[in-house]
Amino acid sequence: MFKRFMPSLAIVAALIMMGGPALAQTGPAGANPEDAALLAGNPWVEQIKSRGVLRVGFDIFRPWAMETRSGRYVGFEIQVAEALAADLGVEAEFVPTAWDGIIPALLTGRFDIIIGSLGITEERRQKVVFTDPYSFSGMAIAASRRSAPNKTSLADFNRPEIVVAAKSGTTAAIAARELLPQATLKTFDSEDQTAQELRSGKAQALIASAPYPAELALKSPGEIYVPVSGTLTSEPCGMALSPKNREALPALNAWIAARFKTRWLEKTWSYWFETLDWEGLLK
Repeated sequence: MFKRFMPSLAIVAALIMMGGPALAQTGPAGANPEDAALLAGNPWVEQIKSRGVLRVGFDIFRPWAMETRSGRYVGFEIQVAEALAADLGVEAEFVPTAWDGIIPALLTGRFDIIIGSLGITEERRQKVVFTDPYSFSGMAIAASRRSAPNKTSLADFNRPEIVVAAKSGTTAAIAARELLPQATLKTFDSEDQTAQELRSGKAQALIASAPYPAELALKSPGEIYVPVSGTLTSEPCGMALSPKNREALPALNAWIAARFKTRWLEKTWSYWFETLDWEGLLK
């Protein structure tokens, strides 16, 4: 799936760079009868249908999931969850949860599923069951012009005097430890806090899921820059369920495959990650 997905994204990026029209957001999620049929009859699915609500756990990550001034949630993960709920014939109920507590909250039944760009790792597999990947994430780095100017490689940041900021409980923090083992890692509850540390010069670098670091640099070029282009890692992301709901996997995997086949996932990803057209939704 990864090999089929990424070349298409490269084509989209090339079109954008050449000034071609960006793929548009698909709009409010509506039920797709063919995809809905793939979900029918599964015991977990029928339980959700009988309740009439799909409870979705997530955390705020830009542009995966964001809250508008009116209190509405928007973003890539939100749109995926809304589409799944529509095909289930139920409403999506969003349950914002601190990232470092999101798996325990799932296991205690606070919500039915995590749809929040949760990277598939062996450590997490010991606690939850994952669907097939429906997106792929990568870590990137941004640096402070004030406290770490003119650096051009990861090696430049792999030093004890370098402070690297990352959001706690995320694979960004894991990547920071693995990629920069000699640096001093400081973790924070939100990405906004990591960005503030970078802007203040208290942290020399920030590691987070792309495109967040590049977006920070674009918006504050006098303060922040990208010392290493592209992503530093590539990780598949899956929806996560409690192990007791393992029987839901065949239906959810079939739904994900169908959404890849129609390029709906690709187009939706492109809208949120290859454009900033969605920024008006936050105002």
